[in-house]
Parts: sequence; C-alpha cells; structure tokens
Amino acid sequence: MSPNIRNIAILGSTGSVGRNSLEVIRNLLGQFRVTYLATNKNIDLLQQQVTEFKPRGVAVLDESNGSTLRQRIGNTVEVLTGEDGFLEITRRDDVDIVISSLVGFAGLKPTIEAIMHRKTVALANKETLVAAGEIIMSLVREYGVGLIPIDSEHSAILQCLMGEDRSRIARLILTASGGPFLKKTKEELRSVSVDEALNHPNWKMGSKITVDSATLMNKGLEVIEAHWIFGLPAEKIEVVIHPQSIIHSMVEFVDGSIKAQLGLPDMKIPIQFALTYPNRFSLNGGRVDFAQLGSMTFFKPDRERFRCLQLATDALLLGGTAPAVMNAANEVAVDAFLNRKISFNRIPELIDRTLSSHKPKKSPELADILEADRSARTFAVSTI
Repeated sequence: MSPNIRNIAILGSTGSVGRNSLEVIRNLLGQFRVTYLATNKNIDLLQQQVTEFKPRGVAVLDESNGSTLRQRIGNTVEVLTGEDGFLEITRRDDVDIVISSLVGFAGLKPTIEAIMHRKTVALANKETLVAAGEIIMSLVREYGVGLIPIDSEHSAILQCLMGEDRSRIARLILTASGGPFLKKTKEELRSVSVDEALNHPNWKMGSKITVDSATLMNKGLEVIEAHWIFGLPAEKIEVVIHPQSIIHSMVEFVDGSIKAQLGLPDMKIPIQFALTYPNRFSLNGGRVDFAQLGSMTFFKPDRERFRCLQLATDALLLGGTAPAVMNAANEVAVDAFLNRKISFNRIPELIDRTLSSHKPKKSPELADILEADRSARTFAVSTI
C-alpha cells in the first residue's frame, strides 16, 4: 500500500452521510482505504459494504445483529459489537481519519476516543459539539488534532475563512432551507404528519435530521456547533432562511465584505472537502446554473412558529449542561414524533419543559454531561 494512502473508519457507514462518504471514496481512487465500518443495526447494507470495500473490521452496536453478521461472513472480517466495539475502532493504529456520522448523542464517546488517539475527525455528528463542545474543543487543542466539519454550513464557513484572519470576522450567517413547513401557519403545524415532515424539499437525509430540519432545531444545533468550531459568541452567529439551498453559509468581515460558499445541495461536496482539506479534487455531479436558477431569496426565520430555533439559542446562552439537556429532550421528542406518540407541535413543548426543569452546571466535566443527558431523557420520557 502506498504510504500516501490514508486509512478511514466510518462510524455510521449505513446512514446517509456514511453512504455518501463511500461514494466520495470511490471517486478518490488510490487516496483512501476503508479499514473499518460501523453501524447501529443495518447489517444487510453493512455486509454489502464489506464485500465491496473489504475493511479489516466492522462494528455493530446491536450485539444480536453483530452475532448474526459474524455467522454470515465467518472469519473473513473482524466483527466487533456494542459500544466497546465502536470505541475500539477509533483506537486502532490503522486508522488515520474517523468519519463520525452516528446519529445523536451516541457519537460523543467515540469522537472523544478518536481525538484522544490523535485521529483526524471528520465530524457530521453535530450533537457531539452541542452536548459537549467545551470538552471536545479543549481536547482538540490538547491533542493537536484536526476536527473538520462535514455539515454543509460549517464546511461553507471553513471554506470562506481560508486565507482570512479570523479576528476580523464580524458575523457568521448560517443559511436554512426552512424545511417542508416553511409556509404553514402555527395552527397548520398541529396536524402535520410524519410522512410530511420527512419530505424535505432539497436534501436527502436520515429521519432524525430531516425532522430537525422541519422544526428548525437543526439550525439551532448548528448555531451551537458554529460557536464551538469558530469560537464566536451567539450574538455574532445569525440564521437566515434561504429556500433554494444554494448559498450554504456566509461570513461577514469587519469592513462589510461578505464571502459566501455556493453549490448544489449535495452532501458529497462537504464530505470530500473534509477528507481532502485543504485541497480540492474533481467531483462528479451537477453544477449551479444561475440563469436557470433565476433568483435567490432570503428572509428572517419565524422564531415563534419554529420555537426550536430559539430554544437552542437559549440553551447556548444558558451554557454549561443546558445544551446537553436541550439535545437529549429533542432526541426523545423527535423519536416520539416518528413513532406517532406525540404531534409535531409538541416537540418544542417537550423540549421547553425539560430545559426549564434543569439547573445548568457551568464548566461541566464529561460525567456531568452524561448525567445531564440521562436525567433529561428520563424527564422528557415521563412527560410524553
């Protein structure tokens, strides 16, 4: 193997980001080798990925499914199971880059483990920074590792800041499509269905992030993520609705100049940039046709109709363990909505109630974050 080939572990290889990551790796022949793949329970797709990419090992969070996979593939590939299996992958010497694309709070511990073993982290799991941003960024500095965002908005900001003096930033402007319910009234939001919420107009994503996009919680999480990645206070991070999803985010500098990163809504673009940063390589796909696009529109988000955006901002301002509690409550609420236990409009109600019940602990350690997450989930479930 060429010494220039970098070894990659993908946590969440069967999800949307994981599948797109493998497409990117196919395109970058000879630059990367997939050494480990990990999934929660989708062993059918994982088995197909093993056949094509021939990793040295895989991890399956669900131990029963892991045993089934082990029976299917025999001794051809090492099969690890449970949370320990995920953590073990991030420690291995034959891993240079960890793509962290697990859904929700489950991504926190493996991301920490990857950083502490000096792996470059390509981060798609925004909840990790939302819940424990202070801890994560402190570890990134301590271990001197790269943490490159995969989210299209933060990738856009990173691209806009290349060659710039970060002390000259006036504000960050995160764009949001507005989701499928942009034009619905507060009353109409009471009766929207799960299928409607999962029908995003621009992006093809997993179910949890798609619902988060519909509530605008996704943008709230991204505000917190931007705060930690780029070191700016909440008042310098703004959100603007941009339904066309062509401008992925913008940076305004102290002289009034604004830089924006544009492109079609295709997750392969920020994934490839994260893997090859700071270099660029050819990527097959569509291109923006400005004449056909005709126009781009922008307007302020309605924080009363879409309360989740404000709740996330409130959690950031409260600080400490508050964002972890807000995130936990959101995960419980979204899961309940997807399982048709609560209505769409009850998602922010459940989050608000859980966050209001919590007294944030400042400068939390990891144990504090884990306890805040546990207790918030218990409280949120009890209110369903």
